[in-house]
Amino acid sequence: MPNNWMVRAGRGGIYSEDFAKGYVAIGWSQLGDLAAYKSDSDLRAKYLEFYGNEKPAATANAIAMILKFRDQIKADDFIVSYNPETRNYQIGQDKGEYQHKAGVVGDYHNLRSVSWLGAVQRDSLSQKSRNSLGSTLTLFSLKQDVMNEFLAVLEGKPAGIERQADVGNGALSLENEVTQLKDETVAQSHELIKDKIVALSADEMEELIASILRAMGYKAKVSPKGPDRGVDVIASPDGLGLTQPRIKAEVKHRKGSSMGAPDIRGFIGALREGDSGLFISTGGFTREARYEAERATIPLTLVDLDDLADLIVGHYEKFDLEGRALVPLVRIYWPVD
Repeated sequence: MPNNWMVRAGRGGIYSEDFAKGYVAIGWSQLGDLAAYKSDSDLRAKYLEFYGNEKPAATANAIAMILKFRDQIKADDFIVSYNPETRNYQIGQDKGEYQHKAGVVGDYHNLRSVSWLGAVQRDSLSQKSRNSLGSTLTLFSLKQDVMNEFLAVLEGKPAGIERQADVGNGALSLENEVTQLKDETVAQSHELIKDKIVALSADEMEELIASILRAMGYKAKVSPKGPDRGVDVIASPDGLGLTQPRIKAEVKHRKGSSMGAPDIRGFIGALREGDSGLFISTGGFTREARYEAERATIPLTLVDLDDLADLIVGHYEKFDLEGRALVPLVRIYWPVD
């Protein structure tokens, strides 16, 4: 029976487009060709040489993931990867070969070939499955009931839990388990916050952006509807736009629709000297859009769904009642050593 694996496409799904070409990959490229190591201890020694051992639990997790990627994934195993910008999970099957090749997936040189079967929208999954997919680990195994749900949705069937069978991660030390549990809790909460954001209407999204800017110390308001040339929220220190930075924000709340370079150029055209642009897109941005923003002569910041969730968490303590009503959250305390 095939095993089931989640392989992350880098932070924020940065390599999702490269993965779509028929690969999954992991980093740690300084190690070179993983097939060249004759023993696990040789690989560990080289890992410590390049990356150190400041956090032993993180080191143990990293080495375990590298070995799983090289040795434990087999031909026909199911592979899942997630693109947070489109909120799509790509489902495929491994072709059975580890490769070391530069220039295929960004700066990730450790690859496996995958035959992609299709995509599943995160919102089409049950809450239980969504909760289980929040681990921040680069590579981890998936429970069989979650994989069954992915396959059912691919076949056009209603999402449902068919059976419980954990394809285990192997024995972990108590320290590793606690570290992993904390990371997974943070990641799951991050994904659930993103689910809350996606559920907002377009008007509510504009109000949320205004609330975030107010929490950051600006006086912000939603622009009246009309020919605003793409400016949805205006903010400044004095509320009048007489003092800088004078922030103009465009808000695009389109699930699964990435903003491209023409969208960025159009927004830049609405900015004037002394303005700072803020372009928010819950559907993310194409590479060309990010390049267009980088070369802009007017200060311009792009904010995708992950960035938005981070901003909410970072400034939530200063949210006004309107902002808290849009995204209600509760603080969770975690014990420290």
